[in-house]
Amino acid sequence: MRVDIISIFPEYFTPLDVSLIGKARHRGILDIRLHQLRDWTDDVHRTVDDTPYGGGPGMVMKPEPWGAAIDSVIGPASPPPRLVVPTPSGRPFTQELALEYAKEPWLLFAPARYEGIDARVMAEYGSRLRVDEVSIGDYVLAGGEAAVLVIVEAVGRLLPGVLGNAGSVVDDSFAPGAMAGLLEGPVYTKPPVWRGHEVPPILLSGNHGAIARWRRDEALRRTVAKRPELAARLDREALDKRDREVLDDASFRFTPEDMAD
Repeated sequence: MRVDIISIFPEYFTPLDVSLIGKARHRGILDIRLHQLRDWTDDVHRTVDDTPYGGGPGMVMKPEPWGAAIDSVIGPASPPPRLVVPTPSGRPFTQELALEYAKEPWLLFAPARYEGIDARVMAEYGSRLRVDEVSIGDYVLAGGEAAVLVIVEAVGRLLPGVLGNAGSVVDDSFAPGAMAGLLEGPVYTKPPVWRGHEVPPILLSGNHGAIARWRRDEALRRTVAKRPELAARLDREALDKRDREVLDDASFRFTPEDMAD
């Protein structure tokens, strides 16, 4: 996969040289290219922002540098990349979207600063390529670079050959499959007793069927306790008798609104 990132702070992306993503780059699985937005300015101050039309606080990123930068990065390539613009007002970034991005051959990221990028940039490129405005959460950061790091890591780890154990992706929280819609339950490793805390005996039993059932029970309990809104979205028709018993024990009840879905 090719990933291009245009930013006024390309040095922000040093973390992409380490850990799993760094190894993926070294092995050629990920081709990450960083670009300094100011290289496409034409004034002595390398200006990328200006005051907003209509007044108001803050500055807005100018369309000219962004247009020149995106045009230069894309060039005559066909098909063009998918353009991802992090913004608090965007579509929520989810594991489902990460899986969708992992199937793309080329992603181009445009992290904004200040009050955002002139909206005409999205209008211009929305007619020429797929443009996604994406949010990693309901909060505001100083810029979109941190969001790009989150998205690239979430997507990069899904690419074939990046994880040492491909089964790890299957067991992720929010991953599709038997545990779809559930948070991952607690995990343990050696020693069997640490500071008086014991590993649940079922995990030492060697009974893989019972262990799988225990893990699902714990996932249900954790989801109810920490993210009840996720529990409310579970497919009730897909729940077995034991699932319903665990939900009852956790004092979880589907609301009338849920039942009407």
